[in-house]
Amino acid sequence: MTYEGMMAETERVQGHNGDMIDAYMARPLGAGPYPGVVLIHHMPGWDEASKEMARKFAYHGYACISPSLHHRAGPGSVDDVAARVRTEGGVSDAQCLGDVDGAISHLRSLPYHNGKVGVIGFCSGGRQTVVVASNLDVDAAVDCWGGRVIMGADQLSENLPVAPIDMTPDLRCPLLGIFGQEDRSPSPADVDQHEAGLKEHGMTYEFHRYEGAGHGFFAVDRASYRVEQAVDGWRKVFAWYEQHLSA
Repeated sequence: MTYEGMMAETERVQGHNGDMIDAYMARPLGAGPYPGVVLIHHMPGWDEASKEMARKFAYHGYACISPSLHHRAGPGSVDDVAARVRTEGGVSDAQCLGDVDGAISHLRSLPYHNGKVGVIGFCSGGRQTVVVASNLDVDAAVDCWGGRVIMGADQLSENLPVAPIDMTPDLRCPLLGIFGQEDRSPSPADVDQHEAGLKEHGMTYEFHRYEGAGHGFFAVDRASYRVEQAVDGWRKVFAWYEQHLSA
């Protein structure tokens, strides 16, 4: 079912360490109840494309919230803020968990929410989705081409102290993965290694690999966009959430 009418606006939610951060909220009009989705934006920032995707979820019947993980590095343009975050070594996993946990709590407090929460992330947000799904209570997760799920010892840092692949035994919900075969981060070999870990630990998952697609192939505003693969990928996402987030 789709919804023509929706409400979309920026709200404030309590994130990591009690900080109040911006979050973009989009939901269908009406009493619901609607399943919830936390959308984790990509490394380029909390941008127009991320908010368009939140509205896409609202159109399809979800209450979607996208917290700005870059809030503390502002103010400034999306590009300038993202550049500051990069120079600081990226968003720490601890901060991400705190901010997403706050977004989840906000969703669960809403009178039109059905009690189920999914998480989806793109690029760095895909990696963060795996971290969230291994540490917080969510009902379904979608990793869209998250790089650095596989990390060598030289890639670990104070901000990113544990490779998400090493969190596989702790995964708390079903995981859907959407990947391009021409991507280099994650590479097809990285995806294979991640899948092998999920199989080893008996986790519920589905991985879909798309020929002719690289990194960010859902991005309609970028040269990386691939129409056929993106349309099918979105179908997979909504089917996954229909299966796992229905009340």
